Amino acid sequence: MTEQSLPRGQAGVLVSGNARRLAVPVARAAMLALFALGAHQAGAEPNLPVTPQQKATAQKVAEAGVPLSELAPNAPDSHTVKRGDTLWDIASLFLKSPWRWPELWGMNLQQIRNPHLIFPGQVLYLDKRNGRAVLRVGQPLGASGDVKLTPRVREGSLYDAIAAVPMHLLESFFNEAILVEDSQQLLSAPRVVATQEGRVMLSRGETAYVRGDIGDRREWRLFREPKPLRDPGTKEVLGYEAQYVGTLTLQREGAEGTGADGKPLVIPSTFTVNTIRQEASVGDRLAPVPPREFDNLVPHPPAQPLAGSIVSIYGDALAAGQYQIVALNRGTRDGLERGHVLALWRDGRVVRDMTLPDKPDMKLPDERQGLLFVFRVFDRMSYALIMRTQDAVRIGDRFTQP
Repeated sequence: MTEQSLPRGQAGVLVSGNARRLAVPVARAAMLALFALGAHQAGAEPNLPVTPQQKATAQKVAEAGVPLSELAPNAPDSHTVKRGDTLWDIASLFLKSPWRWPELWGMNLQQIRNPHLIFPGQVLYLDKRNGRAVLRVGQPLGASGDVKLTPRVREGSLYDAIAAVPMHLLESFFNEAILVEDSQQLLSAPRVVATQEGRVMLSRGETAYVRGDIGDRREWRLFREPKPLRDPGTKEVLGYEAQYVGTLTLQREGAEGTGADGKPLVIPSTFTVNTIRQEASVGDRLAPVPPREFDNLVPHPPAQPLAGSIVSIYGDALAAGQYQIVALNRGTRDGLERGHVLALWRDGRVVRDMTLPDKPDMKLPDERQGLLFVFRVFDRMSYALIMRTQDAVRIGDRFTQP
């Protein structure tokens, strides 16, 4: 897969005062077990858990392999992992459903040294026998007949390991997108109250004076004009998505002093503008820079039935396509979690039946048109990356478990 970047405004990290409630454990990280082979440098391997259910699934599949009917129609006999690959891409090569990674992991269970890493240069072989398929990892010993494999020990940096999905498409989103869950958070956010002398608008390198609770944080982002995100059905406000302005760094904390008249006098905190998307001004609000939370996300389907609708398209577009980001009207309270794969449905149009004299209205059936990958989850809403789509995605289109 060639590297792509999102268009202007199609990027981000989300902020919430309810981070304690929203911290969801990395879901089913053990499914990264797909193909990885080789011991990694001592002390460099992540401690990613394997649940008993995942291990049982893998062991069961490893005993017999996968039915040929579950393979992708054009599954290759072998594939050499290359830079730019993702585990989603590789799973799609071999299986009909790319989130069915436990089966791939089980197919390679006997050769796994580190069940969470796969690196460029590793070779995957599909061994088909007696109506079943087994995936093996290694290098061929001989050019003809049965393929014999010898394990390869891979040593290198963790940064060489390929990602589960194209994470570079989410980098700028996690850096810029700002979500505030309720109006009280908007009112209590620190704010720019003055600029350096002679400046109406602020550019990179200039000084901003800020009032509000900044705690012990030094790095912040600026935002303005938050818009409400409403559930298409209930009209409930699920959160507020704010317009990203730029970033700034604390230089000197504010204080409380006394004026010449003896009355209390507030001294605001001093910040320097670091980066700017648009000129900053008095009244802009501050949001903390959140920690990275999207590494090691693993696609998997919801365990229970789940359905909802698309609330908005990030970046104010009227329609979205592959690798664009959408907001969903379901969150942790509905059982949604990071890494969930969802089926995307196009809402059927209301048209007239021209075959009848009175030409009554009728609604065409909803049509399944793609897949969503959930990467950021809040209490009442979530954000998802469009992994596949056959048509333009619009607000109101719905999703279900795949």
